[in-house]
Amino acid sequence: MSEPAVELRGVSKVYPGTVPVRALDNVDLRVEKGEFVAVMGPSGSGKSTLLHVVGCMDRPTSGTVLVDGIDVAGLGDRELARIRAEKVGFVFQFFNLIPTLNCLENVELPMHILGRLGGADIRARAVRLLQMVGLGERMSHRPAQLSGGERQRVAIARALANMPTLMLADEPTGNLDTQTGLEIVEMLREINEATGQTVIVVTHDPVVAEGAGKVVEMVDGRVVTGDARRGHIAESRGSLHRELEVLRREVMMLELLKEAMHPGEYEARLRGIRSRLDRLEGSFK
Repeated sequence: MSEPAVELRGVSKVYPGTVPVRALDNVDLRVEKGEFVAVMGPSGSGKSTLLHVVGCMDRPTSGTVLVDGIDVAGLGDRELARIRAEKVGFVFQFFNLIPTLNCLENVELPMHILGRLGGADIRARAVRLLQMVGLGERMSHRPAQLSGGERQRVAIARALANMPTLMLADEPTGNLDTQTGLEIVEMLREINEATGQTVIVVTHDPVVAEGAGKVVEMVDGRVVTGDARRGHIAESRGSLHRELEVLRREVMMLELLKEAMHPGEYEARLRGIRSRLDRLEGSFK
Protein backbone atom coordinates (compact mmCIF):
# COMPACT_ATOMS: atom_id res chain seq x y z
CA MET A 1 0.00 0.00 0.00
CA SER A 2 1.35 3.43 -0.94
CA GLU A 3 2.17 6.04 1.67
CA PRO A 4 -0.81 8.32 2.42
CA ALA A 5 -0.71 12.09 2.20
CA VAL A 6 -2.02 12.29 5.78
CA GLU A 7 -2.57 9.74 8.52
CA LEU A 8 -3.86 10.35 12.05
CA ARG A 9 -3.69 7.60 14.68
CA GLY A 10 -5.46 8.04 17.99
CA VAL A 11 -5.17 11.84 17.84
CA SER A 12 -6.67 13.88 20.68
CA LYS A 13 -6.50 17.61 21.35
CA VAL A 14 -7.47 18.96 24.76
CA TYR A 15 -7.49 22.68 25.56
CA PRO A 16 -6.78 23.13 29.28
CA GLY A 17 -8.80 25.35 31.58
CA THR A 18 -11.21 25.27 34.49
CA VAL A 19 -13.29 22.99 32.29
CA PRO A 20 -10.95 21.28 29.77
CA VAL A 21 -12.27 21.17 26.21
CA ARG A 22 -11.64 17.99 24.20
CA ALA A 23 -11.66 19.32 20.64
CA LEU A 24 -10.42 16.05 19.12
CA ASP A 25 -11.15 12.68 20.70
CA ASN A 26 -9.06 9.69 19.59
CA VAL A 27 -9.34 10.46 15.86
CA ASP A 28 -8.12 7.96 13.26
CA LEU A 29 -8.04 9.22 9.67
CA ARG A 30 -6.20 8.32 6.48
CA VAL A 31 -6.17 10.51 3.37
CA GLU A 32 -4.56 9.06 0.27
CA LYS A 33 -2.48 11.13 -2.13
CA GLY A 34 -4.68 12.66 -4.80
CA GLU A 35 -7.91 12.47 -2.79
CA PHE A 36 -10.42 15.33 -2.45
CA VAL A 37 -11.85 15.04 1.06
CA ALA A 38 -14.56 17.16 2.67
CA VAL A 39 -14.67 17.29 6.49
CA MET A 40 -18.18 18.14 7.64
CA GLY A 41 -19.78 18.83 10.98
CA PRO A 42 -21.56 21.48 13.02
CA SER A 43 -19.79 24.33 14.79
CA GLY A 44 -17.72 22.97 17.66
CA SER A 45 -17.40 19.48 16.15
CA GLY A 46 -13.60 19.74 15.91
CA LYS A 47 -13.26 20.01 12.14
CA SER A 48 -11.19 23.23 12.16
CA THR A 49 -8.99 21.87 14.97
CA LEU A 50 -8.43 18.78 12.83
CA LEU A 51 -7.35 20.98 9.92
CA HIS A 52 -4.98 22.98 12.13
CA VAL A 53 -3.35 19.80 13.46
CA VAL A 54 -2.99 18.33 9.97
CA GLY A 55 -1.62 21.66 8.71
CA CYS A 56 1.01 21.85 11.47
CA MET A 57 -0.55 25.00 12.91
CA ASP A 58 -1.29 23.22 16.19
CA ARG A 59 0.04 20.18 18.03
CA PRO A 60 -2.08 17.27 19.27
CA THR A 61 -2.20 16.47 22.97
CA SER A 62 -1.67 12.80 22.11
CA GLY A 63 -1.51 10.52 19.09
CA THR A 64 0.44 10.37 15.84
CA VAL A 65 0.14 12.77 12.89
CA LEU A 66 1.91 11.77 9.68
CA VAL A 67 2.17 14.32 6.86
CA ASP A 68 3.74 12.85 3.73
CA GLY A 69 5.25 10.14 5.95
CA ILE A 70 6.75 12.57 8.49
CA ASP A 71 5.59 12.34 12.12
CA VAL A 72 4.96 16.01 12.90
CA ALA A 73 3.35 15.62 16.34
CA GLY A 74 6.58 16.05 18.28
CA LEU A 75 8.41 18.54 16.08
CA GLY A 76 9.62 21.91 17.36
CA ASP A 77 8.40 25.27 16.10
CA ARG A 78 11.17 25.68 13.51
CA GLU A 79 10.59 22.25 11.99
CA LEU A 80 6.82 22.72 11.96
CA ALA A 81 7.27 26.01 10.13
CA ARG A 82 9.46 24.28 7.54
CA ILE A 83 6.89 21.50 7.01
CA ARG A 84 4.12 24.10 6.62
CA ALA A 85 6.11 26.02 4.03
CA GLU A 86 7.14 22.94 2.03
CA LYS A 87 4.15 20.62 2.24
CA VAL A 88 0.99 22.59 3.08
CA GLY A 89 -0.95 25.24 1.19
CA PHE A 90 -3.77 27.04 3.00
CA VAL A 91 -6.98 28.60 1.69
CA PHE A 92 -8.92 30.62 4.28
CA GLN A 93 -12.52 31.78 4.53
CA PHE A 94 -11.46 35.45 4.61
CA PHE A 95 -8.71 35.05 1.95
CA ASN A 96 -5.90 36.53 4.13
CA LEU A 97 -4.25 38.28 1.20
CA ILE A 98 -1.76 41.06 1.91
CA PRO A 99 -3.60 44.26 0.91
CA THR A 100 -0.50 46.25 -0.08
CA LEU A 101 0.63 43.58 -2.58
CA ASN A 102 -0.92 42.93 -5.97
CA CYS A 103 -2.12 39.49 -7.10
CA LEU A 104 1.22 38.50 -8.58
CA GLU A 105 3.16 39.57 -5.48
CA ASN A 106 0.76 37.73 -3.15
CA VAL A 107 1.32 34.49 -5.07
CA GLU A 108 5.09 35.04 -5.24
CA LEU A 109 5.49 35.64 -1.50
CA PRO A 110 5.44 31.98 -0.28
CA MET A 111 8.09 31.10 -2.88
CA HIS A 112 10.34 33.94 -1.71
CA ILE A 113 9.93 32.75 1.89
CA LEU A 114 10.82 29.13 1.04
CA GLY A 115 13.78 30.32 -1.03
CA ARG A 116 14.10 27.40 -3.42
CA LEU A 117 13.64 29.32 -6.68
CA GLY A 118 15.28 32.34 -8.22
CA GLY A 119 13.38 35.53 -9.02
CA ALA A 120 12.68 34.72 -12.68
CA ASP A 121 11.38 31.23 -11.87
CA ILE A 122 9.22 32.60 -9.06
CA ARG A 123 7.67 35.16 -11.40
CA ALA A 124 7.06 32.56 -14.12
CA ARG A 125 5.34 30.13 -11.74
CA ALA A 126 3.17 32.87 -10.22
CA VAL A 127 2.05 33.95 -13.70
CA ARG A 128 1.17 30.36 -14.65
CA LEU A 129 -0.82 29.83 -11.46
CA LEU A 130 -2.82 33.03 -11.87
CA GLN A 131 -3.55 32.10 -15.47
CA MET A 132 -4.68 28.66 -14.30
CA VAL A 133 -7.26 30.20 -11.92
CA GLY A 134 -8.51 32.59 -14.60
CA LEU A 135 -6.84 35.80 -13.40
CA GLY A 136 -4.28 36.31 -16.14
CA GLU A 137 -5.68 39.78 -16.80
CA ARG A 138 -5.82 40.83 -13.13
CA MET A 139 -2.25 40.20 -11.98
CA SER A 140 -1.44 43.84 -11.20
CA HIS A 141 -4.63 44.41 -9.18
CA ARG A 142 -4.56 44.62 -5.39
CA PRO A 143 -7.07 42.69 -3.25
CA ALA A 144 -9.31 45.74 -2.70
CA GLN A 145 -9.82 45.92 -6.48
CA LEU A 146 -11.08 42.32 -6.70
CA SER A 147 -14.40 40.63 -6.02
CA GLY A 148 -14.68 38.03 -3.26
CA GLY A 149 -14.50 35.19 -5.77
CA GLU A 150 -11.42 36.68 -7.42
CA ARG A 151 -9.69 37.07 -4.05
CA GLN A 152 -10.33 33.42 -3.29
CA ARG A 153 -8.89 32.46 -6.68
CA VAL A 154 -5.72 34.37 -5.78
CA ALA A 155 -5.66 32.53 -2.44
CA ILE A 156 -5.90 29.19 -4.27
CA ALA A 157 -3.03 30.15 -6.58
CA ARG A 158 -0.96 31.21 -3.55
CA ALA A 159 -1.72 27.91 -1.80
CA LEU A 160 -0.28 26.04 -4.80
CA ALA A 161 2.83 28.21 -5.11
CA ASN A 162 5.28 25.82 -3.40
CA MET A 163 3.72 22.69 -4.96
CA PRO A 164 2.58 21.35 -1.57
CA THR A 165 1.63 17.80 -0.66
CA LEU A 166 -1.62 19.13 0.80
CA MET A 167 -4.04 21.92 0.05
CA LEU A 168 -6.14 22.67 3.14
CA ALA A 169 -9.21 24.87 2.80
CA ASP A 170 -11.10 26.12 5.88
CA GLU A 171 -14.66 27.12 4.88
CA PRO A 172 -13.42 28.46 1.51
CA THR A 173 -16.95 29.43 0.39
CA GLY A 174 -18.15 30.79 3.74
CA ASN A 175 -17.62 34.44 2.77
CA LEU A 176 -19.02 34.13 -0.76
CA ASP A 177 -22.46 34.15 -2.33
CA THR A 178 -23.92 30.80 -3.37
CA GLN A 179 -23.03 30.94 -7.08
CA THR A 180 -19.48 32.16 -6.50
CA GLY A 181 -19.04 29.49 -3.83
CA LEU A 182 -20.06 26.80 -6.30
CA GLU A 183 -17.53 28.14 -8.81
CA ILE A 184 -14.75 27.95 -6.21
CA VAL A 185 -15.69 24.36 -5.31
CA GLU A 186 -15.66 23.43 -8.99
CA MET A 187 -12.22 25.02 -9.38
CA LEU A 188 -10.85 23.00 -6.44
CA ARG A 189 -12.32 19.83 -7.96
CA GLU A 190 -10.81 20.58 -11.37
CA ILE A 191 -7.37 21.24 -9.82
CA ASN A 192 -7.62 17.97 -7.91
CA GLU A 193 -8.55 16.00 -11.03
CA ALA A 194 -6.09 17.70 -13.38
CA THR A 195 -3.01 17.75 -11.14
CA GLY A 196 -3.60 15.04 -8.53
CA GLN A 197 -3.30 17.68 -5.79
CA THR A 198 -4.55 16.33 -2.45
CA VAL A 199 -7.30 18.61 -1.14
CA ILE A 200 -8.94 18.63 2.30
CA VAL A 201 -11.85 21.04 2.73
CA VAL A 202 -13.55 21.85 6.04
CA THR A 203 -17.17 22.86 5.54
CA HIS A 204 -20.65 22.79 7.06
CA ASP A 205 -22.23 23.13 3.61
CA PRO A 206 -23.51 19.89 1.96
CA VAL A 207 -23.22 21.57 -1.44
CA VAL A 208 -19.46 21.95 -0.96
CA ALA A 209 -19.18 18.33 0.18
CA GLU A 210 -20.90 17.12 -2.99
CA GLY A 211 -17.84 18.18 -4.98
CA ALA A 212 -15.53 15.96 -2.92
CA GLY A 213 -14.62 12.35 -3.58
CA LYS A 214 -14.88 11.41 0.10
CA VAL A 215 -16.78 12.94 3.02
CA VAL A 216 -15.66 12.67 6.65
CA GLU A 217 -18.29 13.57 9.25
CA MET A 218 -17.25 14.89 12.67
CA VAL A 219 -19.35 15.14 15.83
CA ASP A 220 -18.03 16.13 19.29
CA GLY A 221 -14.41 15.74 18.24
CA ARG A 222 -14.88 12.27 16.74
CA VAL A 223 -15.07 10.91 13.21
CA VAL A 224 -18.44 9.16 12.90
CA THR A 225 -19.55 6.55 10.38
CA GLY A 226 -22.46 4.23 9.68
CA ASP A 227 -25.69 4.68 11.66
CA ALA A 228 -24.21 7.46 13.81
CA ARG A 229 -23.29 9.45 10.71
CA ARG A 230 -26.66 8.91 9.05
CA GLY A 231 -28.47 9.93 12.23
CA HIS A 232 -26.42 13.09 12.56
CA ILE A 233 -26.95 14.01 8.90
CA ALA A 234 -30.72 13.60 9.35
CA GLU A 235 -30.56 15.81 12.44
CA SER A 236 -28.53 18.43 10.54
CA ARG A 237 -31.01 18.44 7.67
CA GLY A 238 -33.85 18.97 10.14
CA SER A 239 -31.95 21.89 11.65
CA LEU A 240 -31.44 23.39 8.19
CA HIS A 241 -35.16 23.11 7.46
CA ARG A 242 -35.97 24.92 10.72
CA GLU A 243 -33.46 27.69 10.05
CA LEU A 244 -34.78 28.08 6.52
CA GLU A 245 -38.30 28.58 7.85
CA VAL A 246 -37.07 31.16 10.38
CA LEU A 247 -35.37 33.14 7.62
CA ARG A 248 -38.47 33.06 5.45
CA ARG A 249 -40.47 34.50 8.34
CA GLU A 250 -37.84 37.22 8.80
CA VAL A 251 -38.25 38.23 5.16
CA MET A 252 -42.03 38.40 5.55
CA MET A 253 -41.72 40.53 8.71
CA LEU A 254 -39.23 42.84 7.02
CA GLU A 255 -41.66 43.39 4.15
CA LEU A 256 -44.39 44.32 6.65
CA LEU A 257 -42.11 46.89 8.32
CA LYS A 258 -40.73 48.27 5.07
CA GLU A 259 -42.72 51.53 5.10
CA ALA A 260 -41.54 52.41 8.62
CA MET A 261 -37.84 51.88 7.88
CA HIS A 262 -35.17 54.02 6.25
CA PRO A 263 -34.67 52.73 2.69
CA GLY A 264 -30.96 52.12 3.22
CA GLU A 265 -31.54 50.09 6.39
CA TYR A 266 -34.27 48.08 4.69
CA GLU A 267 -32.09 47.21 1.70
CA ALA A 268 -29.11 46.27 3.87
CA ARG A 269 -31.16 43.98 6.11
CA LEU A 270 -32.91 42.42 3.15
CA ARG A 271 -29.62 41.69 1.39
CA GLY A 272 -28.26 40.06 4.53
CA ILE A 273 -31.32 37.87 5.02
CA ARG A 274 -31.49 36.86 1.38
CA SER A 275 -27.79 35.98 1.32
CA ARG A 276 -28.33 33.62 4.26
CA LEU A 277 -31.46 32.28 2.61
CA ASP A 278 -29.64 31.56 -0.66
CA ARG A 279 -26.92 29.62 1.13
CA LEU A 280 -29.40 27.53 3.09
CA GLU A 281 -31.52 26.79 0.04
CA GLY A 282 -28.37 25.73 -1.81
CA SER A 283 -27.81 23.07 0.85
CA PHE A 284 -30.93 21.22 -0.33
CA LYS A 285 -30.10 21.12 -4.04
